Amino acid sequence: MAEKSEKAAFETFQLFSSSSSDDNSQFRFGFLDSSQTSLPPPPLPTCVEVPLTEVSSSVRYTVEPVNLNGFTLLKGRVNTQEVFALSNSDLVPGKYEGGLKLWEGSLDLVKALRSEVQNGLLSFQGKRVLEIGCGHGLPGILACLEGAAVVHFQDFNAEVLQCLTIPNVTANFSDKSSDLATNATEVRFFAGDWSEIHQLLPHACDNEKEEACMTGQSTAGYDIILMAETVYSISSLPTLYELIKKTICRPHGVVYMAAKKYYFGVGGGSRHFLSVVAKDGIMVSSLVAEVTDGSSNVREVWKFSFK
Repeated sequence: MAEKSEKAAFETFQLFSSSSSDDNSQFRFGFLDSSQTSLPPPPLPTCVEVPLTEVSSSVRYTVEPVNLNGFTLLKGRVNTQEVFALSNSDLVPGKYEGGLKLWEGSLDLVKALRSEVQNGLLSFQGKRVLEIGCGHGLPGILACLEGAAVVHFQDFNAEVLQCLTIPNVTANFSDKSSDLATNATEVRFFAGDWSEIHQLLPHACDNEKEEACMTGQSTAGYDIILMAETVYSISSLPTLYELIKKTICRPHGVVYMAAKKYYFGVGGGSRHFLSVVAKDGIMVSSLVAEVTDGSSNVREVWKFSFK
C-alpha cells in the first residue's frame, strides 16, 4: 500500500506542500534566475543569537490556532514579501530556506511527540532540547509546555526567528496564562548555517570537550533534538548529521525527525537520511509514525538513539 501511495504522490503532488491553513498559494520548489548561468553560492550568514526581545516591528504578524487532535497551539502568519522581498512561493538556497511556511512535518512531529509522552515513552521534564530548522517552532513550544529545562530554537534565518518564531513562542505562553520571562524554561534563539552554528550553541561540544562528548564522558549536549522537514536536500544531509553528533548528549540523547519519505525532484527524504545514519553505525533508528492521508507524499516520524 505504501508503494502505491508513493506513486500517486509522485504523479499528483508537488515537491513540497505546506499546511493548507497556512497559505492560500501553492508552494513550488523554484530557484530564482534558474535559467541563468550558475553563480557561486552566497556567503553564509553570520551565526548570531537573537534575543527574545528582538522582535520585528515592521512586519505584520497575525496569530491563529492550530488544532492537533484536540490539543491547540497558536501559530503566526507573516508575509514573505515583507520579510525577504520575495514572493510567498520562493525558496532561495543560501538566502531563505522556507522557514516562514508551516510544513506538515512540523504538525506530524507535535502529534507524535504528544503520543510518545502520553504513552510514557518520552519525557521533556527537566531536559535540554534543541529544535533544528525550527521555523514556526511548534515542536519546541510543545517541549516548553511539557516542562523542559532548556529549549533552544535554531533557524537559518535570523529574520524567521524575529518575525515568526519568537512571536509564536510568546503567543503560546500568553495563551497558557504563563509569562515567558518568568517561566522556568530557558528559551533562546540562534540563527546560522548548520556547518557553523554548533560554535554558538551553549550545549554543543566544543573542540576541547569533543573527545569526552564522543565517549559519553561529558555532561554537554542536548537530551532531545527535534527537527521537521530538514532533510529535503541530499547535499545538506552530511552537514546536518554532523551537527547532530556535535550537539547531542551521549549516550542517552535522542533525535526525533519528521520528514517526507522522498522529496521528489530534489532527491532528499527520510530514507536518504536513514542511510547516512546507518552508514556511520553509531545510532539506531525506529519508525514512530507514518502518515499516508492522501494529502501529500508519504510522511514519517523517526526516532534515533545511540546503540
